[in-house]
Amino acid sequence: MARCPAHVALCSLALLLLLPAARSATFTMTNNCGYTVWPGLLSGAGTAPLSTTGFALAHGASATVDAPASWSGRMWARTLCATDAATGKFTCATGDCGSGSVQCNGGGAAPPATLAEFTLDGSGGLDFFDVSLVDGYNIPMLIVPQGAGGGGGGGNGSADSSKCMATGCLVDLNGACPADLRVMATSTTSGAGGGAVACRSACEAFGTPQYCCSGAYGNPNTCRPSTYSQFFKNACPRAYSYAYDDSTSTFTCATGITYAITFCPSTTSCAARHRLIGCLCLSEKVSSR
Repeated sequence: MARCPAHVALCSLALLLLLPAARSATFTMTNNCGYTVWPGLLSGAGTAPLSTTGFALAHGASATVDAPASWSGRMWARTLCATDAATGKFTCATGDCGSGSVQCNGGGAAPPATLAEFTLDGSGGLDFFDVSLVDGYNIPMLIVPQGAGGGGGGGNGSADSSKCMATGCLVDLNGACPADLRVMATSTTSGAGGGAVACRSACEAFGTPQYCCSGAYGNPNTCRPSTYSQFFKNACPRAYSYAYDDSTSTFTCATGITYAITFCPSTTSCAARHRLIGCLCLSEKVSSR
């Protein structure tokens, strides 16, 4: 039987080493809220699951989660969570994923909830990310890309770092939420203090095609911003406010970097250094480590 020469095997190995390696990303979540939150994590269809789908994150604590190359999915914070002493079922007043446990196990966030959405190594070899209020809002959130790598020019190889920058919603919208969108604490909501705990989208509140961008309104020409979506957009200019809010709400970076996700971020240090728009630093771009 013929054998492959040793140099053939070595050449094959060298070719494999020269192939571009798929680069993963790291998400570092920090809780600056004055209370515990329970992050939920959901992988998109056809993408590998993460090492965890939910956990508790105490005030001031941070946790790191690695994502494989080409991962897509979303992350959010569940609030006002507790385990029923009689049934052992774990539930949350906002962002509940319906699993009955701390791990979401493939369940998504029940609206309203502020969402961080990612597609790693997408079109043009770029990471795409956004903070979305399309499904409503429960707490402030900030995404900051960190490390080497800038944005890309849509796959043409030219760099465009202007789209690799921080995005999010730093404003507490619950108190200012329009009355017909406001979600109030119930008598069974532990620790809520009787105030507003979330702000619904107009789609969830009214269910009409006009607000849900469905039916005859299922395209960007017919589904336009409403007074309700403008409430979110005016407060948080870089966050998605309705389904076709792409141009000002989607950001891109080169793959293989770290994303810092902060729940209830502070604007104090930011305000001291930069001009703000909707409490979000205009010049907060990708930083080098």
